[in-house]
Amino acid sequence: MTWRGWAAFVALGIIWGLPYFFIKVALQEVSPLMLAFSRVVLATLILLPIAWQRGALRSLAGHKAAIIAFGLVEFAIPFSLISLGERWISSSVTGILIAMVPLSIALIQRFFGVRESLGAWRIAGLAIGFIGVAALLGTGSISGWLGWAGVGCMLMSTICYAVGPLIIQRHLHGLDSIGPLALSLLVASVVLFIPALIDLPAGLPSTTALASIAVLGVVCTAVAMLLMFYLVHHAGASRATVITYINPVVATLLGVLVLDEHLGLGGFIAFALILLGSWLATRGTVTREGSAREATVNA
Repeated sequence: MTWRGWAAFVALGIIWGLPYFFIKVALQEVSPLMLAFSRVVLATLILLPIAWQRGALRSLAGHKAAIIAFGLVEFAIPFSLISLGERWISSSVTGILIAMVPLSIALIQRFFGVRESLGAWRIAGLAIGFIGVAALLGTGSISGWLGWAGVGCMLMSTICYAVGPLIIQRHLHGLDSIGPLALSLLVASVVLFIPALIDLPAGLPSTTALASIAVLGVVCTAVAMLLMFYLVHHAGASRATVITYINPVVATLLGVLVLDEHLGLGGFIAFALILLGSWLATRGTVTREGSAREATVNA
């Protein structure tokens, strides 16, 4: 990757380690569905006017299905499931489980007609990173059926997050990213509107909760997704989502230092494995079969 790609990679790794902490804070006063809805609405209000002003919405008529699908699998479904699951598991474990996204992409990308050349180093990196995730899960932080229900929510979110970048690479590649991103957020806002009304907070949330929602909507959604589109376009779906091997480090440090979540010796060993796996999985060049055909379709 270029230095710009690496800068985006590092920035996104930090930014996407933040949501799990702020979700945990906001859930003290806001329901999971209301939190997910507030997050996507805020990001929509920021990005949709910009996309309109730039004329980025004009060429999207032929991409309606992909935009709707992306809005569901990247925002509406995982945002709701993650917020629900964090009621039962810690923010650090949440971030750790989401680190399975690159492995999921490697397994399902061929069903989307996307074939990236993995190579020995990248396969080794994915494997090492996955072992790091397993090591962190094995620290005994999951207990009871509600805890495992939370794990199930995160695993379903992981599948959604694996499908999202593949939709970008296969169907939205070459477009001005802010256009499909803004419309996808609008789709998620519409889908979540009525469910969010079911469990309205009894009163106005505190400043802390409102600030957490603001960070989730502006930084962790609007800014982060622009960076994600940039990385997918320049580095490919599998490599871009290797960023989820960095997220657990940020999420776990915040959980341990601020929320007093427990991290044992296995956690520190897993950190090293996750970082090593991330580095190895981003080595070398990415080649995509059918890239010329995709460029023609999106021209």
